[in-house]
Amino acid sequence: MTSTTQPPASGARTAHPEHLAHVVFIAAAAAMGGFLFGYDSAVINGAVEAIRGRYDIGSAALAQVIAVALIGCAIGAATAGRIADRIGRIRCMQIASVLFTISAVGSALPFALWDLAFWRIIGGFAIGMASVIGPAYIAEVAPAAYRGRLGSFQQAAIVIGIAISQLVNWGILNAAGGDQRGKLMGLEAWQVMLGVMVIPAVLYGLLSFAIPESPRFLISAGRDARAREVLKEVEGDIDLDARVAEIEHAMRSEEKSSFKDLLGGSFFFKPIVWVGIGLSVFQQFVGINVAFYYSSTLWQSVGVDPTDSFFYSFTTSIINIIGTVIAMIFVDRIGRRPLALIGSVGMAIGLALEAWAFSYDLVDGKLPATQGWVALVAAHVFVLFFALSWGVVVWVFLGEMFPNRIRAAALGVAAAAQWIANWAITASFPSLADWNLSATYVIYTVFAALSIPFVLKYVKETKGKALEEMG
Repeated sequence: MTSTTQPPASGARTAHPEHLAHVVFIAAAAAMGGFLFGYDSAVINGAVEAIRGRYDIGSAALAQVIAVALIGCAIGAATAGRIADRIGRIRCMQIASVLFTISAVGSALPFALWDLAFWRIIGGFAIGMASVIGPAYIAEVAPAAYRGRLGSFQQAAIVIGIAISQLVNWGILNAAGGDQRGKLMGLEAWQVMLGVMVIPAVLYGLLSFAIPESPRFLISAGRDARAREVLKEVEGDIDLDARVAEIEHAMRSEEKSSFKDLLGGSFFFKPIVWVGIGLSVFQQFVGINVAFYYSSTLWQSVGVDPTDSFFYSFTTSIINIIGTVIAMIFVDRIGRRPLALIGSVGMAIGLALEAWAFSYDLVDGKLPATQGWVALVAAHVFVLFFALSWGVVVWVFLGEMFPNRIRAAALGVAAAAQWIANWAITASFPSLADWNLSATYVIYTVFAALSIPFVLKYVKETKGKALEEMG
């Protein structure tokens, strides 16, 4: 699946305000998949300790239940492009919506630990599809002048989904008397937390019927007349014949895009593919998802009251949204590369401070006051710098950096690598934290620091470049 449309044909104008408003609605509707991506990823945070108690399992088994969804994510991400090329982007969104709904109902009503894990894999497959289809579809309908900002909608939706899930979890926990296993509507509180996702999942499906199919897919399917209608809707008064011809010309070099096209060079993949994989891996290896999958458990482990721990998880999500808004403002102004470097420095500082704070012994089950406050502030600093940089720019980079001929396959490989890296961090954290929490954060600090020379040496700026210039 191609991930972007070409910039407007020579002499074409950018979208008029009325057209831009329509494009913003389309991008926001498509980004609902990102909202579900964030919501489903983070909602498990509220259920971790309850699942541990309900099924009487240790840290290693618990980690596998939490992380198993990420295997589904990797599969969904790797296959979504091919599915969308066959049946269309909109149909792909609708399939993801159905899978999100099934996962929410199944996860809320599990018979045993094994089927809870199964429903989480189903949800993971939907997340993986949404992680690829959302940014790809948005880039295909977005006028070039607004592509970076509209592409940022995906990450904005993800962080809003994370925040809403934490807020919902906090509300449900309070309604259940502060007990994750407290009774609510005939279920345990954690089951209600997982089941509420039915609401945004159904909304995502409904919104998919209100937005047009991608012009690129329409042209590839021989539906040129409809493609012209959509292009007029989103780009306004342009030379439609020239625009369609431009897309057709670009697509001819992409039709044979496959996994084997990525092969080459001295290390299996072409160098540019390794750069995409590297961006994905560094984005995860700084430990960002520990903050969203395990933050409540983390704060409780250093003596914070459960209800307060849920509140801190929510405030972290608010900081995540603020950082994402900052990135959306600056990604097309100062560029992707400078934001990545600023973020790497800030993340390294925040993580190092957390490692220092967690190195102190607990007193009466809590961190000493100074270290406790440093840990809390540093956690928010880390999330802020991640959100204003790597959280957004990696998705923008992956949509822009690959040559047209390999973009579809390369984006799928990079997205799958991101989910595998996410799985590695998520599955290892409970056992690593049991071993040495401070040392675990030292490891994340090292990856944040190493991302700086990686960006300086290997990552090229894509701001302001036509997609045909990539390669």
